[in-house]
Amino acid sequence: MRNQSRRYINLPNRPAGLPFSDGVLAGDTLYISGRIGLDPATGAAPVSIDAELELLFEGFQAVLREAGMAMDDLVWVQVYSPDVSLWQQFNAAYVRFFTREFPARAFLGSGPLLFNGRFEMLGIAVKTQTA
Repeated sequence: MRNQSRRYINLPNRPAGLPFSDGVLAGDTLYISGRIGLDPATGAAPVSIDAELELLFEGFQAVLREAGMAMDDLVWVQVYSPDVSLWQQFNAAYVRFFTREFPARAFLGSGPLLFNGRFEMLGIAVKTQTA
């Protein structure tokens, strides 16, 4: 059995004492913790859905970058939302971040999210092998 290296990724300026890492890179696979598009100034989701989505995707991309990856390296994404009627608005923002095929994905209705978030997204990415 091969010993697989692990690297724990935590973005700068994250609140101290959180009981999880932003991501864990195990070999070529990155596991990204659930992220909500929080305004760093207020610690809550912005009033604007578009602003929340921008912050959500910025944070997600930041974790991927720390692992040397991009959105196209995602193979699986799960999204929770207390309001499934926001599915189309989420999709309109989501599709702009991919240049190839989309990862497998679920968009699930949920109870209330922390800090009044409308979306929480988590995923798995696999480092693309270069030829």
